[in-house]
Amino acid sequence: MKIYKVGGAVRDSLLGIDSKDNDWVVIGSTVEEMLAKGFKKVGKNFPVFLHPITKEEYALARTEKKTGKGYKGFDFVFTPNITLEEDLMRRDLTINAIAEDENGKIIDPFNGRTDLKNKTLKHISDAFYEDPLRALRVARFSAQLNGFKIHTDTKKALQKISDENELEYLTRERVWEETIKASKHNLNQYLSIIIEHDLCNPWFDTL
Repeated sequence: MKIYKVGGAVRDSLLGIDSKDNDWVVIGSTVEEMLAKGFKKVGKNFPVFLHPITKEEYALARTEKKTGKGYKGFDFVFTPNITLEEDLMRRDLTINAIAEDENGKIIDPFNGRTDLKNKTLKHISDAFYEDPLRALRVARFSAQLNGFKIHTDTKKALQKISDENELEYLTRERVWEETIKASKHNLNQYLSIIIEHDLCNPWFDTL
């Protein structure tokens, strides 16, 4: 079993921003082993656990395959042989696919640090299209991270999500969650990205 800090906490640390929430990915383990170590399982669709002391979230490394519409249409695989890079590859943006090991070593297979330096929001792979919520996450990160610009390829990906009407399969709760997060930073920027990239229908069609 190997454990890595991942996601926003690593990104924010590299940007010099204090992050209150830590997320962890566990490589080479199983549900049974996690439970035996005292972790409490809370994930419904895939194994996410709460640490018995810190209560921080630990997720088994996983891959996913699109099987239906929207952000719920996925089959998940979380076998012990899934690698850290395979887990990071399924994430949305390069800047959110950076990991840190127990010794502080940074693992950055998709050049997220370069995109942090260049203030670029860039998706990792074609898997980005498969989850329409990621379009709103890009808008939210544009609001959250001052001065970051959306990469040309990612702009095309946003348009593809719009063209295929995937946004209509989101739930009101998930859309509201992203909007609330954006409102804590720059709501006008969030809404401007939604308008600019034709992401209004059906949730923001009065804009």
